Amino acid sequence: MASLQNSPSLHRTLLLNSFPQRHCHVHASPTFSCCTRRPSSFLVQASSTAASSSEDRPGRRQMLAVGLVFPSVSLLSQNSVSFAAETKKGFLPVLDKKDGYTFVYPFGWQEVAIEGQDKVFKDVIEPLESASVTVIPTSKEDIREFGSPQEIGETLIKKVLAPPSQKTKLIEATEREVDGKTYYTIEFVAKAPNYTRHALSTITIGNGKFYTLTTGANERRWEKMKDKLHTVVESFTVFNA
Repeated sequence: MASLQNSPSLHRTLLLNSFPQRHCHVHASPTFSCCTRRPSSFLVQASSTAASSSEDRPGRRQMLAVGLVFPSVSLLSQNSVSFAAETKKGFLPVLDKKDGYTFVYPFGWQEVAIEGQDKVFKDVIEPLESASVTVIPTSKEDIREFGSPQEIGETLIKKVLAPPSQKTKLIEATEREVDGKTYYTIEFVAKAPNYTRHALSTITIGNGKFYTLTTGANERRWEKMKDKLHTVVESFTVFNA
């Protein structure tokens, strides 16, 4: 059985592609396609300071959702292909036909461009609330070739999904199967000096690619957000592309 710990090329690529940058541009073009990126002058600063000090501001959040996100991605029509993520109330769907995956994210989050990541959606008020997808090549055909959910979970949270300076803890690692494909889901926390992020990741292999979707929130908002975040990871599916 191959080990993720002993796959330096895969680990190095994941490491380079998994850390968010401090600045990112929001896409808010009415004609924007979920498989096309366009720059915008609106700048989101996702610093740890903002993450630790932001407060709930429903009025501002609603204004941003109405004014910016409403057509930030092309919504899937009712006649979309059958493998598209099921549209749920309060969520918007994403379908990437090129890389072969689909998922949903909470209404009100903005798509932002972060180098090295295939797609990122985040809340502009609570910067720790986000969903990101990383897609990298692999010669493996099944995620189980790298080890158990626990083994891969421990490796990813310590070396890939959180900066080395943060203290991490794996809470749970589970396995699920959808249409014959195996997915691992891990729940973990990453503690920085001024905030703690509670996160979920789901990983799988298909189309010769290693897929990772990670979502999370500030620990202080976990109870409020956990159901939505579980919906995000559970909606992530990979299809033949």
